[in-house]
Amino acid sequence: MNYFLSNLPEFVSMVCFGIGFTNLLLNKNMIRKIIGLDIMDTSIYLFLAVKGYIAGTVAPIVTLEEQMVGVNTSLYTNPIPAGLVLTGIVVSVSVSAILLAITVRLYEEFHTLDIDEIIHMVREEDRRAE
Repeated sequence: MNYFLSNLPEFVSMVCFGIGFTNLLLNKNMIRKIIGLDIMDTSIYLFLAVKGYIAGTVAPIVTLEEQMVGVNTSLYTNPIPAGLVLTGIVVSVSVSAILLAITVRLYEEFHTLDIDEIIHMVREEDRRAE
C-alpha cells in the first residue's frame, strides 16, 4: 500500500490515459473523440510534471553573489521537463483547435458528428461520382 501511495500521481496518470484512449477508440462522435485525445494529452503532461519534480529542490535562479561563491547546482530543479510540458500544452491546444474546426466543417457538410455515418456518406458520394 505504501508503494501505491508513493506512486499515486503516476497511477492517476496511467488511469487517465486509459480513459482517454478508450474514449478515443470506442466513441463514434467526433467531439467525444477530441475530448478523449485531450484527456490523453493531459495525462501525459501530468506524468512528465511528476517525473520532473524532485522534492527538496528550489527553482534554478542563481544570483550574482551565489555565482561568485560557487553554488551547489544539485539543489536546483531541472527546468527542462516543465518547458516540455508547456510546449506540449501549446501544441495540444493548437491541435484541438484545428480538430474542432474540421469537426465544424464536417457537421456543416454532413449534418452529423458520427464518424461512421460520415464515412458512409462520403462513399455514397464517391459511388455516385463514378
